[in-house]
Amino acid sequence: MKSTLLQQMYKDIPEGVPLVKESHHYTSLLNLGVEHPPARDGSGNGMHLPSTDGDGTHQDPKMSGAGIPTADEVSKSFAKTNPSFCPREVMLLQLTLIKMMVAKAESQEVDFNMRQKYCEIIVLLLKEAKIDSQLIHLLGSPDQLVSHMASKSLASLVYFQLKEENTLNVTWLTFSLRTLSGFPVDTQVAQCLWTLTAVLKDLLKDQALPKAGTETLLAPLDAGLEEFFNSILVHHFDSRLYTSPYSEAANNLIGLADLLEALLTSRTELDLPLRCQRVLFLEVSHVLNLISSSVHYVIKKLFIMLLKKCILSKSREDARSGLLSLQNPSLCEDMLALSNAVLQVANLAWLDAIPLSGRISYFGGSEAPPGGDTPGACDQTVLRALSLVVLKALEFKCLSSVTEAEIKGVFQSSMSRLLIFWKSQLKSSPQSRPVVHHCEWLSLIFIEQDDDLWEAAKALLLIYLKFDRLWHDADVNLSQKEKETWDVLTHASGCNPHCIFLFFLEKIAFDSSVLLDFLISSETCFLEYLVRYLKLLGKDWHRFVDVCNYFDTKHATIRSLAPVKPPHQEKQSCVTDEGLQNVCEQEPQSGVSLASSQNCLLLTTDQGDNEVAESNQSNSLICADSTALLGSLQSLVNYDSSDDSELESDGKEHLVNTEKVPLNNESEKRIMESGCSYKGDEQNTLKSKVLPLEQKGSNTSFCRACMASSDNVPLSIMLYRSTKCLEELRKAISRLQRRDLFPYNPSALLKLLNHIEKIGKNVNPQ
Repeated sequence: MKSTLLQQMYKDIPEGVPLVKESHHYTSLLNLGVEHPPARDGSGNGMHLPSTDGDGTHQDPKMSGAGIPTADEVSKSFAKTNPSFCPREVMLLQLTLIKMMVAKAESQEVDFNMRQKYCEIIVLLLKEAKIDSQLIHLLGSPDQLVSHMASKSLASLVYFQLKEENTLNVTWLTFSLRTLSGFPVDTQVAQCLWTLTAVLKDLLKDQALPKAGTETLLAPLDAGLEEFFNSILVHHFDSRLYTSPYSEAANNLIGLADLLEALLTSRTELDLPLRCQRVLFLEVSHVLNLISSSVHYVIKKLFIMLLKKCILSKSREDARSGLLSLQNPSLCEDMLALSNAVLQVANLAWLDAIPLSGRISYFGGSEAPPGGDTPGACDQTVLRALSLVVLKALEFKCLSSVTEAEIKGVFQSSMSRLLIFWKSQLKSSPQSRPVVHHCEWLSLIFIEQDDDLWEAAKALLLIYLKFDRLWHDADVNLSQKEKETWDVLTHASGCNPHCIFLFFLEKIAFDSSVLLDFLISSETCFLEYLVRYLKLLGKDWHRFVDVCNYFDTKHATIRSLAPVKPPHQEKQSCVTDEGLQNVCEQEPQSGVSLASSQNCLLLTTDQGDNEVAESNQSNSLICADSTALLGSLQSLVNYDSSDDSELESDGKEHLVNTEKVPLNNESEKRIMESGCSYKGDEQNTLKSKVLPLEQKGSNTSFCRACMASSDNVPLSIMLYRSTKCLEELRKAISRLQRRDLFPYNPSALLKLLNHIEKIGKNVNPQ
């Protein structure tokens, strides 16, 4: 009969049917009947629950505690009136009802009188039935589902008391402190961590008392948690116990990662003076050692992703990056400590110690399906996370430094490590191709994850701006040679902001609607990145034009490149042909200054001398490749309506501007004279409408005929396409703003886009 009543309660509570009987009646139904076990030793002996599989067997009373009814016995007594009702299901139903009743008691959508009834029943369960002690007893059940449900029900009751009575459950607190201090002997560490994590997450979701409730919860546990963290993080992880994801030791680490994530959320969102919240920041070196140890790859990945969330100050999926990080001085100190530890420990040897090859995750398991990806492919998710951790740590380090000398060394060495690491991880990929320029690595690594891409790009942009600001604040006028050295260093380190932005535009085929999607989305920091970059672009236009010209020669498979001289800097010199040819084959070396000479890497290539002879054939294919690239991506969203659409919104019209402009005789003559035929040592001179570009003594030729040029189209392909893309973006934003469809006020952004458009037209009138 009791099982039938439990089933009826399970139907009535979700439907909002009032519980009309006395509260003691429902308390007796939900009482598990499991007495508090005798005192346990550190190993957990004295609490042996028999299996709840319903096989009818019982353990010896000496093993289970004489006179103590087990969970199996109690649940079977409930099922006597209904033989078809499994005893295990009776207990699971009771646990489910307890959690369901607590949720209803806390819900404001439930009638007040019904909530009062639920509260009376819960209080009786806690005060008279000692349900908390029974649930703690069930945490050690060998039935994992029963243990899990007991943990969830116990967490809901602890949260209920914190919210309704502003008190912490003493029974649960005593159990937690005893369990944490008993590591590694105690066998219930994982269950203890799960329960604490669930309570903490519930408090953080509660808008009414997150700070007060969190402090009430964590303050009594602060010292015990800090001691436990120090104990488990310095543990010897090379044991066989940690090589399986199903072992008790692995469960402890997984529970630890979940708790650290919840503590990270409380640290970034609440300003509390608790040491346990800062463990991930202050003891990150131990976490890095754990990642490089022999623990199972699942655990490695879990802690790597946790580090990524930590350094992004993005501890929850709905949290926006950097929400409070720069507004809280103490959190900034913790972040700097974390960054210093990452940059110190995460050297090339540490990165190489993480086995990313062959670790791709597949739906339903880790084994590659027949005919799937090539064995040995890299786990891109973890590769991006590791890379972003290093880049953001480098950003925090650079932004907190006050002198150029203080950050230049760590910047060069860290970027050199990353470049070598990226190349080693992607060289075996069947889709990989020679990387012509180090700045291309960023888009290759992060292109599949938008939010990570713009976090990484923003980090490198901020570092670039930091150097510029240090020189400005110091009122330092760099010599021409120092400017050249700095330009070469940014390319060699893969952090030149103009290259990074142009490589991304290439990857999206110059589709402005993709940029518009990023601006509208709240999931990335693209808006912040774009505003900062456009401000830089307005002051750094001549360097942007130089990079655009470099891209044109890259597409023409040129190995040596002439300097670009802006009209207002007639005496400006750039990297010589010999210097570029020497650095083309230079590999980044860890720990070696990348700017030790002018011959450091600006453009890298894996092409040999025998490939130069094929350049003419490659040039003939560039136009077709560009057409295919532009047509490969379509707009993600059609932002135009039938009543107010403009011509450039149609994808086909995009191609008209760059592919289908007819050539007149003068244009053809100009293009042919720009060097489409090989002329040995003969001097060739190429004139551009944007900036004069002279190339002397070149042994190779390059052709820009891949873009159908006319008198009113600039000769630089990349400059035209990139500025055209920004122009289309500006028009699309303006249309949405006129219709009041843009999600925020884009006036400042439009002002920047208009400014860039004017600069382009003033320098290159059309």
